[in-house]
Amino acid sequence: MSGDETRTIAVETVAAPPEPPARPVVGQPAQVSAVPSGGPIDFVESFLREPATQTPDDAPGGSLYDRVLDALKNIFDPEIPVNIYDLGLIYGLDIDEGHVDVTMTLTTPHCPVAESMPGEVETRVGAVPGVGSVTVSLVWDPPWDPQKMSDEAKLELGML
Repeated sequence: MSGDETRTIAVETVAAPPEPPARPVVGQPAQVSAVPSGGPIDFVESFLREPATQTPDDAPGGSLYDRVLDALKNIFDPEIPVNIYDLGLIYGLDIDEGHVDVTMTLTTPHCPVAESMPGEVETRVGAVPGVGSVTVSLVWDPPWDPQKMSDEAKLELGML
C-alpha cells in the first residue's frame, strides 16, 4: 500500500437480535409448533413430541434388574471382604419374564465355596420379589483375574 491510498471499512448494520425463546417449565408439556411443509425439520421438536419410553422392569435400569443387582451385591466372598458383583465374579445377568439367568465364575476352580456359592446366589436372587425362577451357570472361561474387579473393590483391597 502506498501512502496516498485510503482504506474503506464497510460496517454492516443488523437489526436487533430476535428474542430468545421462553424457557420450558418443569411439569408442563412442551409447546411444539408445526413445521411448515418443505421447511427444515426441527429434530428437537420431533423428539419432544414422542412420548417418553419407560425402561422395562427386567431390562438394565429397570426396577427388577436393580433389585437383583442389589441382591448380588449383598453376597460376599468369605475369603475376600468384597461382594461377588464388585469382585467381577458375575459375568452375565439376563432376566426374561421373571426368570433370571446368572452366569458367574469363582476366583479359582479350587475355591472352597465352589459347591455352596452358586446355591447361595440362586437362593438370594430367588428371594427377590418379582423373580419366579433362577438358573445359575458356573463357568471357568474366561478365567477370573483381578482386572475384572470394580474400582471400588480394588480400593477396598488397597489395589488402587
